[in-house]
Amino acid sequence: MQAAFPAYPKRYFVSGIGTDVGKTVAAAILTEALQADYWKPVQAGNLEDSDTHTVRSLVSNPCTVFHPEAYRLQMPASPHTAAAAEKVRLSLDQITLPQTQNHLIVEGAGGLMVPLNERELVLDLIQKLQLEVVLVSRNYLGSINHTLTSLEVLKYRNIPVAGIIFNGEPNASTEEFILNYSQLPALPRIVQEETLNQATIRRYAQTFQEYFTQHAK
Repeated sequence: MQAAFPAYPKRYFVSGIGTDVGKTVAAAILTEALQADYWKPVQAGNLEDSDTHTVRSLVSNPCTVFHPEAYRLQMPASPHTAAAAEKVRLSLDQITLPQTQNHLIVEGAGGLMVPLNERELVLDLIQKLQLEVVLVSRNYLGSINHTLTSLEVLKYRNIPVAGIIFNGEPNASTEEFILNYSQLPALPRIVQEETLNQATIRRYAQTFQEYFTQHAK
């Protein structure tokens, strides 16, 4: 049965304040919580063990459809570099939202300012697709700057932000400042797990379902 949190289909773009902050795990949790479809528009590197493969292995609900990437590139590098190595130019015109009546989770590549070609960024893709962003942040020295810079860029482009997911070890001072400054909600926290499997994702998904129920609009 399709999840009803919120009642009408939502489309979230999961981005991060940088690389290795936990976007894929967050995307898997959101996908499971909403029983949403999942889509990674651009995959660079690890084609046999891609982010789509990872999310597919972690999601267990019967409703999710995994939509194929618009671009699959061999080199594990910035998309514009990986594309150039294959003599391909990534075009935003060739990246269109999958047709679905379900909720949809879209996972980005790296952060907002990652280049897709010589002129356009992941940020431009988000704006073109007209999606609401869920920003994943991880606490480390410099993460306040990286988080607030990401949020300021989104604000400048008039891109809506559904909230922030803090992933990893808590830091009350850092998180309080970010939330007070941005006036954005914090979605449920993700912590470092010894075991990451379908049961782990389902446990988090229940917490996120409760959040969406309480904040349905």
